[in-house]
Amino acid sequence: MSQTKRFFFRYKRKCKFCEEKIDYIDYKNSNVLSEFITERGKILSRRFTGTCSKHQRKLERAIKVARIMALLPFVKK
Repeated sequence: MSQTKRFFFRYKRKCKFCEEKIDYIDYKNSNVLSEFITERGKILSRRFTGTCSKHQRKLERAIKVARIMALLPFVKK
């Protein structure tokens, strides 16, 4: 029996912040930050969002600060 390998082509997502040339991600902008969290309140990974590593780190920091400042919930019910 021969096994065939299936290759799936996935297009590479562009970083939203690199395309718009945004260097600073503001923790007060909860509308933008809510795009990068799940309905349960977890931060989405780079694989799902398509952000680069530089902006993913800044995004995570902004989400965590927004949670502490009570702009975003820690857990959504």
